[in-house]
Amino acid sequence: MTTPHSVSGAERVGAVVRDESSLRGYDAGLFVLRLVLGLTMAAHGAQKLFGWFGGGGLDGTAQFFTASGYPSGKVMAVFAGLAETLGGLGLVLGLLTPLAAAAVVGTMINALAVKWGGGFFAPEGVEYELLIVGGAAALGLAGPGRFAIDRLLPVVRAHRLMYGAGALVLGVVFAAVVLLFRK
Repeated sequence: MTTPHSVSGAERVGAVVRDESSLRGYDAGLFVLRLVLGLTMAAHGAQKLFGWFGGGGLDGTAQFFTASGYPSGKVMAVFAGLAETLGGLGLVLGLLTPLAAAAVVGTMINALAVKWGGGFFAPEGVEYELLIVGGAAALGLAGPGRFAIDRLLPVVRAHRLMYGAGALVLGVVFAAVVLLFRK
């Protein structure tokens, strides 16, 4: 039996000793997920805020929010665009990852509410939104891995499950409050 003190270059994770190469694989996987999910969300936010990538910009997005039953469509467009852009960039960088994940989850809960009833499969269904929610929640709970700016910040350096769970609860609560105002 190997003890944590006798394994060179190993880290103790729970009661299991993992070597450096398995941790690098774990961190690389989290980085790929953060990169793909974060860039996807940041691009969607840029569509809403700036009209980039064929998006409607603030005016077109405001019309969509108003038609979807949200009050003050322009304010909602700004909030959704900022949540998607900043949450996505936060995931890419691994910066305040639990809060970035919560921003994405909260925004996607509202997207699920708008698209609910269209079935499961795209383009009318909710499969895309569910994948985004699941990926963001997983990152919020697991943490960003070692290839992240969070590793340089004292408060979030040692990611704790409670940080992620607390942030995700906050994202869900904010999403629910926004949904209360929807007609």
